[in-house]
Amino acid sequence: MSNFEENDSLDGAIAIIGMAGRFPGANNTEEFWENLYNGVESVKFFKHDDLVKMGIDEHLLDNPKFVAADAILDGMDMFDAEFFDYSAREAEIMDPQHRLFLESAWEVLESAGYNSDLYDGRIAVYASANLSGYMVRNLYSNPELVESLGSFKIMIANGQDFLATKVSYKMNLMGPSVNVNTLCSSSMVAVHYACQSLNNFECDIAMAGGVSFQVSRNEAFFYQEGGIGSADGHCRAFDSKANGTVSGSGLGILALKRLEDAIADGDYIHAIIKGTGINNDGSSKNSYTAPNVDGQAECIAEAIEMSGVNPETITYIDAHGTGTNLGDPIEIAALTKAFRAYTDKKEFCAIGSVKTNIGHLVNAGGVASMIKTILAMKHRIIPASLNFQEPNPKIDFVNSPFYVNSELSKWETEGFPLRAGVSSFGIGGTNTHVILEEAPDVQPSEKSKRPYQLISLSAKTETALEKMTQNLVEHINKNPDLNLADIAFTHHVGRRSFNHRRIVVCKDLIDLKEKLNNSASCNVISYFQKHKNRPVVFMFPGDVKYVNEWGELYKTEEKFRKTVDYCADYLVSILGIDIRTY
Repeated sequence: MSNFEENDSLDGAIAIIGMAGRFPGANNTEEFWENLYNGVESVKFFKHDDLVKMGIDEHLLDNPKFVAADAILDGMDMFDAEFFDYSAREAEIMDPQHRLFLESAWEVLESAGYNSDLYDGRIAVYASANLSGYMVRNLYSNPELVESLGSFKIMIANGQDFLATKVSYKMNLMGPSVNVNTLCSSSMVAVHYACQSLNNFECDIAMAGGVSFQVSRNEAFFYQEGGIGSADGHCRAFDSKANGTVSGSGLGILALKRLEDAIADGDYIHAIIKGTGINNDGSSKNSYTAPNVDGQAECIAEAIEMSGVNPETITYIDAHGTGTNLGDPIEIAALTKAFRAYTDKKEFCAIGSVKTNIGHLVNAGGVASMIKTILAMKHRIIPASLNFQEPNPKIDFVNSPFYVNSELSKWETEGFPLRAGVSSFGIGGTNTHVILEEAPDVQPSEKSKRPYQLISLSAKTETALEKMTQNLVEHINKNPDLNLADIAFTHHVGRRSFNHRRIVVCKDLIDLKEKLNNSASCNVISYFQKHKNRPVVFMFPGDVKYVNEWGELYKTEEKFRKTVDYCADYLVSILGIDIRTY
């Protein structure tokens, strides 16, 4: 162990309190983890006839350099327009990147347990979208449509500048709303600036992430030697046969909060960000698009310094890992240079690349790597970096701190927390690196003294309410140790109220599941209620038949008891008796 002095202070640390994402072969983070765990390569290889049906010229398909592979995202054409009060026409002209990012932004805030209408702090959005292929290929290819709508409406619905502010507008968020575009490193740069915004107290919760969809086939599928695209559709990061990556479509968003606030507020913490680094290569490299050892190394060293952790305790790196013959050796050289300033230990840190699973998600690539690493920490398992057989001869792994994690492996340490680094480097030289640490041990919430809990659900449609009910049952089945009071609290204050409503009074999780599985029973009350601003008052007429109800409320509800005590003490001087004796 080196003489590095660690900083255990919470100052500057950021808690990750929510995650959402959609990836090739995975509609959510749970499915994403299943694919990572099982070593699934979510790349689709297209047949000749399929490509012809897509409108690809058959003469192009005969070109031996045409690569018929893509890590596609299912459901890019789906969008719940009515939920966000968009007309069908408005939704039709909106870039699918904007549509699904908006849905996922809603999901990530709910996963964090917050309702932006009730939350009294400021919520920020730092986000990135790729250039709109939908606008170029699907809208501007229709001159009549452009003429009828006007270019301004199309720009607002598709332009990269309007992604973050669209989320803030639709979700009523008052914090900074900033679009970030550095291509491949965009979503990690968004995370970096979100952390800074939190530490500067510009906001209290920040959402950060990115989205990149490829909506049609294009010239990127022709292999060019020395380019970023793989010749056969497989990404072989750090391997001797590596010749590039494959394009992918997806998105990811994190909900972030200052660690000390997250602990104080009882938030669920997935992991923590200990430090971030950011810089640019400048001009001391072969070309504008080429990577640079010194620039990457300085960025990584900056993140380590900011984190205050000993690099010898960093036991996993999810690398940028594009699988290019130029980029891979430079990346390992940069990591080695940064680590060698602190330690001489060899091959103690596993390394991998999410691009071997899902291809390169461009603007969303960095946050995809972060989500992979966070999930690995939570499960204490490092997924295999796929397609690795023997190392690139230009990489001296034996004398470096690193080795490629080519098999699913347990993630264990010798008495220190799980720690990882995540790298993301953009074409043009903007580098980012993040140091992650597993979530701290926190005290579980106390069991409620209430014998019963009120669970409330609401949705915009009856179908959605039924789906929400089913989702809650499935969540309880997967997490049988949940605290019923936590479920009640989150659904009450962490969700918006809509017209279709359902309530259940229950005593434990088994009782709740049984009642929800029979939602038509008298124990489950469902009702359609248009929004009204009506205060609620408990009124107890002076009828003896209510005495038992008063007594039970007095025993179980603290606020009710305190109010009765206040009134009883006040009335003693007037009535000469203590009403509590009755």
